[in-house]
Amino acid sequence: MCESYILVNTIQQIESRFGLPPQQISINPDYNISCGRLAAVITDNKPKELQFFRFGLTPFQAKKEMLLINARCEGESNRIDNPDFRGAKGIIQIQAFRKPIRSQRCLVLASAFIGSSYPDVNSITFLFYLRNHKNPFAMAGIWDSWLNPADGETINSFSIITTTANSLAQKCVLRRMPVILTDTEETKWLNPGTGLSVITSMLNHYDSNLMNAYPIDPRIKNPKENDRQLIQPIGERILHQEETIVFRRSGSQSYHQSARSRHADAKTTTMAERIEQSKINGIT
Repeated sequence: MCESYILVNTIQQIESRFGLPPQQISINPDYNISCGRLAAVITDNKPKELQFFRFGLTPFQAKKEMLLINARCEGESNRIDNPDFRGAKGIIQIQAFRKPIRSQRCLVLASAFIGSSYPDVNSITFLFYLRNHKNPFAMAGIWDSWLNPADGETINSFSIITTTANSLAQKCVLRRMPVILTDTEETKWLNPGTGLSVITSMLNHYDSNLMNAYPIDPRIKNPKENDRQLIQPIGERILHQEETIVFRRSGSQSYHQSARSRHADAKTTTMAERIEQSKINGIT
């Protein structure tokens, strides 16, 4: 599952990353986006606008609020979460998701996602991020609008599509993880003309070689907790890492520099600290 994630990038970084025009809004770091929270998405019907939908989808036909935070790409199949499963993507048959997967897709913006080892008893909580400072990134989402019969309010909400764990997540004893889209897939995901077979072909786990993870404070499981200390490491990274950092300065071309040469302590510097440093240095 993907029960929570974080988004700590500035609005300028989000605009640059996803090619959005100036949004004329501010956004605060969120260290614990969990069920019921409003969160940033880019939808297929408004691909140049940052919107804030409720995390936890309620289908338009529901009689009451449902808060479905995840949608299994295999649908009712693969209940044992076999990572080698190659069967049909049954999400297209599930009533709650059948319409959204075809015509109401969105990018769920994240700096990292949170996962806990299985079983839940004495489980360890990990922060998963993309290497080489690739953040924010987009998780595959679906959205819907529901009219609350009690007060007539229209609620826009979304689910994150999940798939089986890749080898990195398996090292952390996870069974499932969110579908993370590549840059090319993001465009196709939002394109209303993309065929259903192409959409379902994207529902795979992300390349483990492009990710890493480290253990964090388990109090992040409490949705009331939301502070920077939540994402500080309490142990070593799962994979040894020597990154190449991509800097983008205003008015100049990108250039690459070895993490080892610029940051002697790159191995221990956390993602949140690097993002904060990028603000200080004027890097976007």
